[in-house]
Amino acid sequence: MSDILYPANPEDLRSTLQWAAGPRRTVELFGANSKRLMAGAITPATVRISTAQMKRILQYEPRDLTVSVEAGIPYAELSRELARNGQMIPLSGPYSSEATIGGIVAANISESRRRGYGTARDLVIGMEFATVEGKLVRSGGMVVKNVAGLDMAKLMIGSFGTLAAIATVNFKLLPIPTVSRTLLFQLEDVKAAMSVYQATMKAGLNPIAVDILNPVLAIQFGVKGFLLALQFGGNEAVIERSARESAKAAGDLGQVRAVAPEDDARFWTTVAQFTPRHLEKFREGLVVRISTPLSECGDALEAVEHAGHAHAASGVVRAWFTRADAASRWLNACAKRGWKGVVEFAGEDIDRSRMILWPAPGGDFEIMKGIKRMFDPEGLLNAKRMYNLL
Repeated sequence: MSDILYPANPEDLRSTLQWAAGPRRTVELFGANSKRLMAGAITPATVRISTAQMKRILQYEPRDLTVSVEAGIPYAELSRELARNGQMIPLSGPYSSEATIGGIVAANISESRRRGYGTARDLVIGMEFATVEGKLVRSGGMVVKNVAGLDMAKLMIGSFGTLAAIATVNFKLLPIPTVSRTLLFQLEDVKAAMSVYQATMKAGLNPIAVDILNPVLAIQFGVKGFLLALQFGGNEAVIERSARESAKAAGDLGQVRAVAPEDDARFWTTVAQFTPRHLEKFREGLVVRISTPLSECGDALEAVEHAGHAHAASGVVRAWFTRADAASRWLNACAKRGWKGVVEFAGEDIDRSRMILWPAPGGDFEIMKGIKRMFDPEGLLNAKRMYNLL
């Protein structure tokens, strides 16, 4: 395995990538390598480049709710700095505690609070990235409502480093709620869980997280049956009304209890750790993620026979498997129903290079291949990291 090169700043990253790509060397791009079990297999490359030494906060304007950082800054470190001013970038999904900002954006990591706060595509307002041609390209800026020109930064989000090397990222920031409270509903089936959530919305409430855990996962929290978790954020008056109206919306469908304030963050951290803990326990384990219309989210979760979880307000469903054949069967069954899905993570002992990780990429895949040819015509960057296809 080749030695790792650590550029010190964006200009250094640009020149390093240009040097590597000049004689058509293959290149592996990464930050802290925390997502090495995600997406396609890591193909051995001639040159390995990490942004882990690029960790400066370049510009921070608390009053404007904006920040610009280098791609290698650890997410945990940046979060602590922002918290001093009661601000955050809510992207604390799987492995985020050990990840760099650039890695989180490149993998398009999101979390349970995506219902209220959005994903990286909603939070990134600007970016600088290095291309194989030796250029530093800037897209967007430090203004939240920046609509001038083509927003090429959006192409980098979720690209797994297959197009260019992210050098810096600008974010709009969100205030940390004064109070957060999570309500847990113990329900008999998925239909009841979806009914409670829908009744909550009809009551004019605005949860920032809406997750449903099937019985395999719910039992970890002492719940038999399905568990609907609603998190609300705001001031005390808003929280009290939300809790009261949510319990009323549930009616006789199930039992409800509030998570103790000191345990609120711990509950959601546990949810975010489902994948790391599963892959640590099962070296041949897999995680499948599918996207459905909101009206079919409950059907998809109900079809999961193993551990399953849904961001019910976003149509994202995950299932955790201990065997590759079971994961492939479920993924193919989902594809036949028109649900888009991928093998999101795979354990250390899984040979992903031999697997079909993305069985039905869709009609826009030809456009994706065209974009890949435009940015990286020789196919040098992170080959096959896009679920073995790009």
